[in-house]
Amino acid sequence: KKTWYVCHNRDPTAYRYQFQDDPFLSPRTSSEFTLFSLSQESGRSAAKFFINNNPKLFTKDFAEPHIPCLMPETVSLLLEEVSEEALKERIHLRRVTAAVDMYDQLLQAGTAVSMETTHDLLDLIALYCDRNPAEDGGPQTESSESGEEAKKKKGRFRQASYFLNATWKENNNAERIFNLLSEKDTRCYAALIRGMVRHGAYARAFSLYTDMLNNRITGDIHIFNALISAASEVREQYNERWDLITELLKQMNQQKIQPTLQTFNSVLKALRRCGFLAKTQALHTLSEMKALGIAPSLASFNHILVVFFRPGKLRSSGPGNVDILQEIMSEISGMSFTCQDPDDGDKTSITRHIYSYNKDLELGYKVHALVEVGENRRLVGDPYQQSIYYGRFFNLLCMMEHADVVLKWYKRLIPSLYYPNTQGLKDLLQTLDTESRLDLIPTIWKDIRSLGHENKSGLVEEVLSLMARDKHSPEVQELFAQCALDIKTVYTGEGGWSRLEWTPAALSYIASLLLRTDKTQQAWEILQLFKTNNRVPS
Repeated sequence: KKTWYVCHNRDPTAYRYQFQDDPFLSPRTSSEFTLFSLSQESGRSAAKFFINNNPKLFTKDFAEPHIPCLMPETVSLLLEEVSEEALKERIHLRRVTAAVDMYDQLLQAGTAVSMETTHDLLDLIALYCDRNPAEDGGPQTESSESGEEAKKKKGRFRQASYFLNATWKENNNAERIFNLLSEKDTRCYAALIRGMVRHGAYARAFSLYTDMLNNRITGDIHIFNALISAASEVREQYNERWDLITELLKQMNQQKIQPTLQTFNSVLKALRRCGFLAKTQALHTLSEMKALGIAPSLASFNHILVVFFRPGKLRSSGPGNVDILQEIMSEISGMSFTCQDPDDGDKTSITRHIYSYNKDLELGYKVHALVEVGENRRLVGDPYQQSIYYGRFFNLLCMMEHADVVLKWYKRLIPSLYYPNTQGLKDLLQTLDTESRLDLIPTIWKDIRSLGHENKSGLVEEVLSLMARDKHSPEVQELFAQCALDIKTVYTGEGGWSRLEWTPAALSYIASLLLRTDKTQQAWEILQLFKTNNRVPS
């Protein structure tokens, strides 16, 4: 793949590679892109589910060399006897309930379980909050989630953390097994503290940390990272939150635990909720990172931007904040990022501040150049976030660039990377209008049809209005007339297209365009439609 990219540039006229096996399913709009992408993933998940649940039908391996992902995975339990190996198998297959049952049976039989296996069991229970995880692509069982709860999750999938934070229960199996241990080490405490923070039991996490200190057990980096990220949840005042963070950092130093990138990112993320203290302390945190030789990740810069650029307050924030933005872009320019932090994929914050607030074309180009370095495009996010990013970039171009440059980017981005929405196409039309390039409207109209926006009445009337507003050369007027006749088919529903409702303005525009090219008979037919559709000429 890398060799191909070195030898060949991306074809801007081609659809994405994932759709090229079936040209009939080439998406024209962002909604179709989402539908087709989800359909492909659904098919893969269904095939994977069938293969994994019927492994006896797929025993022959025809691939040379061997391709593991094409063969059935081990998803069923093979060991039934009560043993530590059976417990390890259940942990490996993420069978939370079965693993807990096997652990209890081992204790009842008087069999000692190794500390390493106990660590893995506590990690599993804490991670999934004492519930069986839903199978990838498979149906959820009643034991894992009630029907009512599933409906809520399905309706509000973007707020999944809401449900996660409400699920930790006191004295669940993780806490019960933890309390049964005769000897507890750092790893045991880490499993529970991280699980409590992950699932919203912040106060209990700090209480357990206090117990750990009272038992003279030192922490580890994972414990401190989790507690720092939860600091803003257990303190109300900004200065109290920062005092708690600094106290945790001091305790790390006393216990000779070296901070990592995730530690500093947790601090920066917590500072987003520290109000007036945030800006000064964020810069100090960055300086400390550099002093320790820890390079910031994309998430680090993202948190800095959120601290310095509050939504809707950029203009009143002064020029210093813009300087911060310039420094960040200079720092990361030309870098190829890899995900080192769970928040590294949230690149939309950077584009939001540059495109929505600052309207800085030079910075916009720098961001896009950064996206095209190496594999950085993957960090833009899922298809929804990609459409937001490219939409903002294209909107900035339409506002700030000349028409020729906008058209160059238009051909480069569409349809291989971006499916413009109605507003994006209106921005393009406005650019053509500003620079007197309305002769290109017929070409843009063809794209509007191919992109599936011919059923948007506001956009169609915008096209007609621009063509009918002024008189042009005979050649251009002829192109406009042909375009108007093509638009007429959208209103009449010819050729199987969705039918739009006639408006007085649309009828007037089409009639004017036809009369300017002496298409009298066709213009008369349009005028007759005023009476047929009970419309009054404007």
